[in-house]
Amino acid sequence: MAKLTVLENEITILKVDDQDYISLTDMLKAKDGDFFISDWLRNRNTIEYLGIWEKIHNPDFNYGEFAIITSKAGLNSYKLSAKEWSEKTNAIGLVAKAGRYGGTYAHKDIAFEFGMWISAEFKIYLIKEFQRLKEEEQKQLGWDIRRNLTKLNYKIHADAIKQNLIPKELTPAQINFVYASEADILNVALFGMTAKEWRESNPRLDGNIRDYADVNQLVCLANMESLNAHFIEENLSQVERLKKLNKLAITQMGILNTNTKQLEKK
Repeated sequence: MAKLTVLENEITILKVDDQDYISLTDMLKAKDGDFFISDWLRNRNTIEYLGIWEKIHNPDFNYGEFAIITSKAGLNSYKLSAKEWSEKTNAIGLVAKAGRYGGTYAHKDIAFEFGMWISAEFKIYLIKEFQRLKEEEQKQLGWDIRRNLTKLNYKIHADAIKQNLIPKELTPAQINFVYASEADILNVALFGMTAKEWRESNPRLDGNIRDYADVNQLVCLANMESLNAHFIEENLSQVERLKKLNKLAITQMGILNTNTKQLEKK
């Protein structure tokens, strides 16, 4: 979990399925006067924007419920909460969280749009601070995969993922299991588990499975993403792709780890 400071307001950022979600609840503190997220959701332009975003990013979006909500948007008598929006339309862009870091969170694309409702100045500073945070995260990692593949100053981070440097061959049960997302196909092929399984095994760790991957694993993952896209274009089934990707992960991690050890000796 990370935090931003925008115009003296501290704003929380959470990772949800490897994506950055920004707290709209925290952002509201910068708004003058009484203003609620439900007020923003009543606006027809807001609903249309959210619908377009879901259409692009969410194949399970409920267009029937979306049409009903759109027909009521803007009416004085109509109110809609973020939780109701998500439950009725199966939307993924807004998330209502309970507990210690409770509140309404939005995917960064939507949070930036919400920032305009606070003020134009707030939106500009929000985007600026978010970009600064991303740059700082890159500096902390100490490398940029695409520009510095030849500078593998390898240092393994102590975490659960890296107990086995070479991925294990998947079991028949794992291969035949239907995974919900392409991201989890890659996770299983390389790490041997889904993002959800990792979170359940590591409840005290913040972030996600890929945040704890080492340099070699992320290099391998980038290669796998490219090849998976190629396999999809060839209309290979999920089972076939998973087998190929797992074999690729085993081979590439072996090569990467061997080359890294040789570099360390020089």
